[in-house]
Amino acid sequence: MISARLKQVILEELALSDFEFDDATKASDVPGWDSLRHVGVIMAVEKAFGTRLRTAEVLRLKTVADLQRLLDVKLGSGEIA
Repeated sequence: MISARLKQVILEELALSDFEFDDATKASDVPGWDSLRHVGVIMAVEKAFGTRLRTAEVLRLKTVADLQRLLDVKLGSGEIA
């Protein structure tokens, strides 16, 4: 399940008023989330959650739920930057 906080960060970065995310949502499903905006989304997520995502971790992400799970692991394991 996508947290309200992650959803808000993504929506703000993409200048969207709303979008319904589910566990299968991919970046390509979200209006305006292309390869260039992807970098901005990741940077906004890092800033909002106070963590750093490694390139290898980001490359493995397939869905927004994958991003949520990665954040859950990082925040739960004390890897907050």
